[in-house]
Amino acid sequence: MKKLRLALGQLNMTVGDIEGNTEKIISAIKEAKLHECDIIAFPELAITGYPPEDLLLKPSFINRNLQALNRIAQASENIITIVGFVDKVEDIYNAAAVLLNGKIVAVYHKNFLPNYGVFDEVRYFQRGNEITLLNIEGYKIGLSICEDIWYPENPINIQAIEGAELIININASPYHIGKGKFREDMLKVRARDNLVSIAYVNLVGGQDELVFDGNSIIVGPDGSVLTKGRSFEEEIVLCDINLDAIFRQQLKDNRLRNLRAMYKREEKVKEIHLDFKIKDKLETIPQKTILDRPEIEEIYKALVTGVRDYIHKNGFEKVVIGLSGGIDSSLTATIATDALGKDNVKGVLMPSQFTSKESVEDALELAENLGIETFTLPITDIFEKYKDELKDIFAGLKPDATEENLQARIRGNLLMALSNKFGWIVLATGNKSEMSVGYATLYGDMVGGFAVLKDVLKTKVYELAQYRNSISPVIPQRVLEKPPSAELKPDQRDEDELLPYPILDEIIMLYVEEDMPVQDIIRMGFDRHSVEKVVKMIDRNEYKRRQAPIGIRITHRAFGKDRRMPVTNKFREL
Repeated sequence: MKKLRLALGQLNMTVGDIEGNTEKIISAIKEAKLHECDIIAFPELAITGYPPEDLLLKPSFINRNLQALNRIAQASENIITIVGFVDKVEDIYNAAAVLLNGKIVAVYHKNFLPNYGVFDEVRYFQRGNEITLLNIEGYKIGLSICEDIWYPENPINIQAIEGAELIININASPYHIGKGKFREDMLKVRARDNLVSIAYVNLVGGQDELVFDGNSIIVGPDGSVLTKGRSFEEEIVLCDINLDAIFRQQLKDNRLRNLRAMYKREEKVKEIHLDFKIKDKLETIPQKTILDRPEIEEIYKALVTGVRDYIHKNGFEKVVIGLSGGIDSSLTATIATDALGKDNVKGVLMPSQFTSKESVEDALELAENLGIETFTLPITDIFEKYKDELKDIFAGLKPDATEENLQARIRGNLLMALSNKFGWIVLATGNKSEMSVGYATLYGDMVGGFAVLKDVLKTKVYELAQYRNSISPVIPQRVLEKPPSAELKPDQRDEDELLPYPILDEIIMLYVEEDMPVQDIIRMGFDRHSVEKVVKMIDRNEYKRRQAPIGIRITHRAFGKDRRMPVTNKFREL
């Protein structure tokens, strides 16, 4: 009985850090050797990090990645190593290299290039047109890359017909809510349909607005989960795969036999025979059970990962956050503290004459619960000075949003002053509901280097805060209960100026995330006036969103890479 020991290197790579990524890969290879692994596979474009975007237009970047590949090959003695890299032939390809005993023994080029949502691979890569099989002692293993496995008719079908028992699919599949289950269900279908075991290794960690969740998985030919990596954590996932058992299952099922009878081998199929002997193992790797996280826990973990990696990978240590005593700044500060540690988070209270005593108390209580340092910089005198300087120009005009925005911009100036002086990066605290309808001030509460809650609707903000408090109660209960307010004028309430957040968020989800026509939203039972009000606000605030800091993507339709609307745009559904 042949058992192939497979390792999946679920690693957190950094785009452009070719040297650092290479060191991680080599370290993981050494660890896999200690476990007597036969094969170790790493994520898509593991050497360069994903997505490298326009770095791919730099020949020096491509050449350095090729040099790194040769260095990794030197570490592949007596272990088959599969690693994602950028190949250069007459063009460049998103590729997987097979390394063994210091040599590059095979290269597979990704056949299907995604060019939707956050993906732009057609911009950079040539599409591959060959299908690769590795032959090890008569057993066949198919290679594929990410998008290749998402199509019903894909390289996996041909590899199975050609006799593959195992498919290794390397990935950089970014997280969004529900993606993990959707991905796992798809892999189970592919495995059952093709009577093969599938090993799916995924990237983990944050890269700008994207977060990769890991969740690497190995599925048996019956769709059963053999093992699974943890979400949002680096690890080497190990599994023993019984290749003989898979072959026996294939013999008992007529589907492959019937397909083979009709199949005419194409020239594009490349079968590479490897001079490699599968190691005899005295002990079997025990199967482990990884329980899926509840959705709200997964979202919270994604946000923590996104903050941690954006700050650390960009060379920052500390962040500064304006603490208003509201739910958004409280959750942002909590996530930042969980991601970076209490000593690396600074809170700034900037009360005005409209700030309630309760808001100051809540902000201070939050800071005490988190253990973060705070500073108090009142803005009332500065605000009065601004108004005094403008009084002649504004003579005869009533106060309006201008005066409200002045306060927000004073606060933004103070936060940026601290950022400049001490090198702290400002975390913006606005949420997706506000950004959708433009309920935010340019150069005011929108300032910052990173927006933690940019893709989190207000109703989800409350859910996340309640979830975090279930672990340890750090956000004051009053923050969860009081009506949200910008506190820029007397008795101001967000929902008086917008809509109740549950209704507002439903309309935003339908219009922004699902691209549903306005009339269809109204037919679902929403008040026409409310729908039209929200849609008009969304449409006219594209210019504002374009100037907002980037933030963590947690939905399938986030502002930025996913939803790209022209700022200058006369089309309206209304």
